[in-house]
Amino acid sequence: KSLLRLQKEFQGLSYDLLVSHTTIVFSRYILLAWQHRQSTDQRTLGGLFYLLCDEVSTLDWVVALQQLIDLIHEVTTRANKKLSQMIKSQLQQWIAGLPSYLKAYLPFSSCEV
Repeated sequence: KSLLRLQKEFQGLSYDLLVSHTTIVFSRYILLAWQHRQSTDQRTLGGLFYLLCDEVSTLDWVVALQQLIDLIHEVTTRANKKLSQMIKSQLQQWIAGLPSYLKAYLPFSSCEV
């Protein structure tokens, strides 16, 4: 009540007047808070923040996928021929089942595995 100066701006005794005035004060506060956020918060720079977040999350997927592929490749080089063939077959099936937007980040096609 004191922060929004409700007691000094309004002197009416009617409940309807009090509700109306409080609504106006809250609306004013919401507009001031929105204006302050637009001028100081970097997340409001025309979607630039969200584009950067999407780019960073894509990078994390790319790095994780590359590390997984490298780990599987290392295991197949150490394994015997039968186990290596089975891992490569399973990897080909897994890559074939991936969505196309994830396949675009693979450094090779599924035929090379």
